[in-house]
Amino acid sequence: ILGTILRARQAERRRLRQLRRVERRSKSAKRRRDMRKRAIWSLSRSSEWWDNCVPRYMEAQWLKHFRMFEETFIFLCNKLRPALQRKDTFLYDCVPLRKIVAIALWKFATRSDYRPISVLFGVGISTVAKCVKDFCAAAEALLLPELIHLPDEGKFREIASYFESRWGLPQCVGAIDAVVDGKGLFWNVFAGLPGSMHDARVLRLSSIWDLASCGNLFPDHSIQMADVDFGYCILGDSAYPLQDWLLTPFTDTGRACAVVENAFGRLKGRWRCLLKRNDCVVSLVRSMILTCCALHNLCESHGENYDNVWTTETEYPEPVAAPPPPHNTGDVGGKAKRDALMMHLLGQ
Repeated sequence: ILGTILRARQAERRRLRQLRRVERRSKSAKRRRDMRKRAIWSLSRSSEWWDNCVPRYMEAQWLKHFRMFEETFIFLCNKLRPALQRKDTFLYDCVPLRKIVAIALWKFATRSDYRPISVLFGVGISTVAKCVKDFCAAAEALLLPELIHLPDEGKFREIASYFESRWGLPQCVGAIDAVVDGKGLFWNVFAGLPGSMHDARVLRLSSIWDLASCGNLFPDHSIQMADVDFGYCILGDSAYPLQDWLLTPFTDTGRACAVVENAFGRLKGRWRCLLKRNDCVVSLVRSMILTCCALHNLCESHGENYDNVWTTETEYPEPVAAPPPPHNTGDVGGKAKRDALMMHLLGQ
């Protein structure tokens, strides 16, 4: 009898423990359901302009506000989709891909701070900052390698042919501040140093100097000019050192080629964020500059119209430059090539 009573009590205890476990699970499930139903407070913002006005924009309005037509805008969104596409979460809806791209383009195309952009697009100030940062990172990873890179042999031949047909300069494949081709497209950019640093010093710290020093900048393709093997070269002003791959003028008053000045004018005219002081961290400033150069190439290659009104506000005082490095008479090979080019031009 005693054994039967003990077994009955043990069974009752097990039943009670099981009931308590079921009750605890039920309460936990109820708490989770209540959390799902609980409202999450957030500041109410209006995105009326983006949701209702922008979809009705004509092409001229797209060009004015975003510096590109809607077709190019969609192309850009698709290019950056792998890096910028977000998914909605339980707590909040993500910023759509198109809005991220539009926020970044608005920031680059105007000199607006984050606050008015946040009001315009109906997002927080920190969200605007994150959109710009994410867009720059995505553009640097996905857009920059495709739009700004060292040309291949066929492209070098095409650039040289364009320079010669338009300006009568054989074997020229670029003009330097950044390096642009004859159509004003960047194929080498270098950013991240103070604007007051001398051009020659910046050049020596850049990747293009390293490539040229190792002989890996241009493919082997030379012609005979005044008994000199004349390979590919870049034109620069007198601030740069004369090299066999970089030809500079005979005097300080010379200009390499107006094409590089025009390219920078159009770059700053489109992306006016480059016209004001940038208070972002240096790493982001560098990324923004590279991104603007990539967007410049994108717009130019897609035939986007450039409004000359944008150029009127591109004049901005440059920092006072550091003293130039000690005078250098130049590389012997560079002087020979420059003399050969002079004889060629005089003989035309």
